[in-house]
Amino acid sequence: MKKILVVTGTRAEYGLLYWTMKAIQNDQDLELQLIVTGSHLSKEYGYTIEQIKKDGFNIDEEIDMIIDSTRKSALAKSMGLELIQMAQAFDRLSPDVLLILGDRYEIFVAATCAKMMNIPIAHINGGESTEGAIDEQIRHAITKMAHIHFTGAEFYKERIIKMGEEPWRVYNV
Repeated sequence: MKKILVVTGTRAEYGLLYWTMKAIQNDQDLELQLIVTGSHLSKEYGYTIEQIKKDGFNIDEEIDMIIDSTRKSALAKSMGLELIQMAQAFDRLSPDVLLILGDRYEIFVAATCAKMMNIPIAHINGGESTEGAIDEQIRHAITKMAHIHFTGAEFYKERIIKMGEEPWRVYNV
């Protein structure tokens, strides 16, 4: 049985992952593992972990990492806390592949951790563009770390291939 680890940090990306997670959960040859982090664990952002539980998903790990501060260093410190806890969770769960979506910093940390621990990465929604936002650089960095790419349009698939990724690793879904 292959263990597919999904990391989710926001309501928006969870909504996009929902049906894929259900399909993994219902496949007898796959085991869904789930790490919930970021704004899912924040009362300020609706404590959306409750919705994930209500949807019938078993949460293997909760990684609380948001530092509430106006200092410029707060985000980098939050990422550091997440990386430490993510490494511990990956050690414990021993996933066969990490499945992530998008371009948020929480997902960047998960990808970085998986890369350093030699865990294959499957990335959804790479190749897209967000002008003027840090998301652009984060998404492309995740794309370069990933082993398999699932894009949302043929144009994005071609963009990833132009970034040097092997065509057989990129799927327009």
